[in-house]
Amino acid sequence: MKIDKIKTLGDLKKQGYQTKSIKDELRDNLILKIKEGIPAFEGIHGFEETVIPEIERAILSKHNINLLGLRGQAKTKLARLMIQLLDEYIPFVAGSEINDDPLAPISRFAKDLIAEKGDATPIEWLHRNERFFEKLATPDVTIADIIGDVDPIKAANLKLSYADERVIHFGMIPRANRSIFVINELPDLQARIQVALFNILQEGDIQIRGFKLRMNLDIQFIFTANPEDYTNRGSIVTPLKDRIGSQILTHYPKNIAVAKKITEQEAKINAVQSELVYVPNLAKDIIEQISFEARASEYIDAKSGVSARMTISAMENLISTAERRALKNGLTKTAVRLSDFMGIIPAITGKVELVYEGEQEGAEVIANLLIEKAISTLFKFQFPKISKLEKQNEKNAYSDLLDWFIAEGGFELYEDFDEKQYKKVLDEVKPLDALMKKYAPDTSKEDAYFMKEFILWALVENKKLNKEKLTEGFSFKDVLGHLINKL
Repeated sequence: MKIDKIKTLGDLKKQGYQTKSIKDELRDNLILKIKEGIPAFEGIHGFEETVIPEIERAILSKHNINLLGLRGQAKTKLARLMIQLLDEYIPFVAGSEINDDPLAPISRFAKDLIAEKGDATPIEWLHRNERFFEKLATPDVTIADIIGDVDPIKAANLKLSYADERVIHFGMIPRANRSIFVINELPDLQARIQVALFNILQEGDIQIRGFKLRMNLDIQFIFTANPEDYTNRGSIVTPLKDRIGSQILTHYPKNIAVAKKITEQEAKINAVQSELVYVPNLAKDIIEQISFEARASEYIDAKSGVSARMTISAMENLISTAERRALKNGLTKTAVRLSDFMGIIPAITGKVELVYEGEQEGAEVIANLLIEKAISTLFKFQFPKISKLEKQNEKNAYSDLLDWFIAEGGFELYEDFDEKQYKKVLDEVKPLDALMKKYAPDTSKEDAYFMKEFILWALVENKKLNKEKLTEGFSFKDVLGHLINKL
């Protein structure tokens, strides 16, 4: 159908255009994608076997949907991706405020225009990208905002009585007719505003200042809500909840592999940074493990959740930390170091809600603790367990490395070291090479120095070495030597 040649109602009828509700439109296009094996929600990772099938069932059932989950679980992104299930263009009566279907008009304006001009009624075409409306529910949202109100200026200009329905100024919901309408954080919407949605969802009525208009609005509603809101700030009133066809629970990534895909997709890393900074795979794993540690931490409010935005921001900060060092040293290429993880602390402290005990410790202390725990957890998957108590003179996997520190007294690793200085210091710790050769033989040349730092930090976390923060870096020493120096 060549839409540029269809400009009137008569042209539309000649083409045999059939009116279709938005729910049928979504359903039909989803059916086509399922039959052809095309993903309906590209770019969403970790929901393939859980959330997405439930959304598809809801669309096939022609339900309005409530996406319930903690912050940073891609609820809004899922809603926005539903645009791709709409037809590319739909016709509407030219000049209509509410996208009237030329074959099934519902507004007074469109009905009067069609009665006057018949098949000569002008029509226009609406692209699917213009059929998405989104409103963040806040306590100051009014009935006039979302449904409408009487417009005295319109009444004066048109010389109409307030009894005439043409004096109504439509709000966001009527203007979203034949579109997807998303209300984010639904429990934050005042109860009286939620009540106003009852008839719209079920019967199609809208009531404005005494006008009760039977307007069968054609809208696909998507609501999002955070379980925390049910107790802390508000709730979804029961009759409204009853009118929402499907409530779908979202969740955080269940493993590091999925989490890495999300971070890689969403982190804003430009071409200059990608060319300048190399990020070892282990560094990416640590970034993701930090979020898993945070969600299990006793210091962080589990009901508030830990958004995927934390790891995205942390990755951006990590690369920027390495980039800054490279710029200061005039380097054209650098790799992320474990000490660069100190640069992601602002990304962590701003993204977690601490419980009382966490507040007592301090946000920065908790951020450091999460980094250390992530390192310790990942270390256990690849290297032998570090025993807290050992028999005297008994050798283990780490004995040679610890003996080196006793003999050599340790070293300092400064943040502003260039690549040559950084590698030289770590190369002097010969037992690290033997340890990696035995337990991490597949480590690439590019990742080798990050792995060496990783081993040292893990030994510090397990109380086998001492790490001390210096003004411009860290010092690593054996535990006994450090104690003697302090004495």
